[in-house]
Amino acid sequence: MAKRQSGSPELVFLPLGGVGEIGMNLSLYGFGPPHNRKWLMVDLGITFASEFDEPGVDVIFPDISFIEREKHNLVGIVITHAHEDHFGGLIDLWPRLGCPLFMTPFAAGLLEAKLDAESHAPEIPIHRFTAGDRLELDPFDVEAIPVAHSIPESTALAIHTPLGVVVHTGDWKIDPTPVVGWITDFERLTELGSQGVLALVCDSTNVVREGSSPSERDVANTLTKLISEAPARVAVTTFASNIARLRAVAEAAQATGRSVVVMGRAMRRAIDVASELGMFDGVPEFLDEDAYGYLPRDKVVALMTGSQGEPRAALAKVASGEHKNIALSPGDIVIYSSRTIPGNEKAVGVVVNGLAKQGASIVTDRDALVHVSGHPRRGELVQMYQAVRPQIAIPVHGEALHLSTHARFAKAQGVPDVIQSVNGKIVRLAPGPAGVIGEVTVGRLFKDGRLIVAPEKSGVKERRKAGFAGVVVASIVLDDRGNVAVESDVVSIGVPEFDAKGVLFDDVAISAIENCLKSMPAARRRDHDAVAESVSRAVRSAINERWGKKPIVEVLIAEV
Repeated sequence: MAKRQSGSPELVFLPLGGVGEIGMNLSLYGFGPPHNRKWLMVDLGITFASEFDEPGVDVIFPDISFIEREKHNLVGIVITHAHEDHFGGLIDLWPRLGCPLFMTPFAAGLLEAKLDAESHAPEIPIHRFTAGDRLELDPFDVEAIPVAHSIPESTALAIHTPLGVVVHTGDWKIDPTPVVGWITDFERLTELGSQGVLALVCDSTNVVREGSSPSERDVANTLTKLISEAPARVAVTTFASNIARLRAVAEAAQATGRSVVVMGRAMRRAIDVASELGMFDGVPEFLDEDAYGYLPRDKVVALMTGSQGEPRAALAKVASGEHKNIALSPGDIVIYSSRTIPGNEKAVGVVVNGLAKQGASIVTDRDALVHVSGHPRRGELVQMYQAVRPQIAIPVHGEALHLSTHARFAKAQGVPDVIQSVNGKIVRLAPGPAGVIGEVTVGRLFKDGRLIVAPEKSGVKERRKAGFAGVVVASIVLDDRGNVAVESDVVSIGVPEFDAKGVLFDDVAISAIENCLKSMPAARRRDHDAVAESVSRAVRSAINERWGKKPIVEVLIAEV
């Protein structure tokens, strides 16, 4: 076999987010010689911060520093669909890249609505495409293939290159009756498989689940039954972007003589965008929350944001009794037409308990078929592999368990090469044997208020420690000879007032300061850095001895 020349073009795959985790999806495809590749970006998503792990952080982005350096070679960004974990990073990060952006009309409408709602938002020009379109982004020819998912206008991408075709599935499932949106185009996928597909980069979210997903129409039928049997008010909470679910609620209300009241800005925004695209044609107009109080209890269905326990969402305010327009009473029903995202269980539990205290009945997917996933189970994945018949399989969109399970599954489907990658690994797809050939630096960026910062520069580590063990600020005044000029003082935040023996912790800290200063020679006390270090260590040790925790200790030194 002839030796591959260093200047020969290669086709590579490089994920910067979404591989080894669920969320924050960002995939790059590169074509060209190693020193001069053209790049195509697929999706630019976010993940949500944990209140415990990243206190104060709003959202988390993938670190795009690699592609920022290569932006002169970035031919475009193609968004597969408008879920936040696939397009939520655009407003903050697109200005750093400035390349052409391609989205379906629904995704574009949601992005424009978000831009309108933000002050000082950037101007982002959007190129719209739809299912079946081809995007000529030399050297990539990107074909949009319709797929079913839990949001309208989701697309898989067939990325045609001189070295072969890659099918990037995005998020998908098989649903012959999706209520709203496209069905997965297996006819086209099978055609591509017959022509020859080099690689399949495929969703792993539900690879651990056997069988096939139920249809959105099955959920719609369940919702109609529940609403028709309800004796009083019905509230339904779901993801605002699940337009098929919102339409199912509207159809159920229409069939049972009820009106639908919408509560929550995100849900109203999604409904407005979908309505402009005709996705709610044939159902009555949605009412604003002001109408809620005027409707008889058995004539209303309330659509609410807050399925994940978000404290500022409509459902949380209702559960706490703080909503100015909405209240629930014994006999009312709340349907959770959603799944709880891992990590949100506690927040959801708080809301559910608040609703239960008001006498409302709670219906979840444990009780009835009120939610289905938008991702493929094993039975659906079998059909994808049978249609596409790739030479290479790369599992994505999953944590380590999902990726390893998917890798074994793909091998069982007869795929010759299965590559397990993670964020930052450069995978060569062609020419020659497929495999990892390098890596780039990857990581996370925190959106913290108005700032976008690297984790190590965010102060989040200190916030977390302060939340665990508090902060003590010590104030010391020394003269120019290192003698104590004024009695030292402390301010403590987040530290208990007394120890187990009833001694003030502030007094414990002051004693530690005084003893530390007395033990230091006067000459050394003239070195303020040395004083601060010694006092900090002494105070932390003294409090830890009585409390069992070490607070953050800051020492302020003034000289007179």
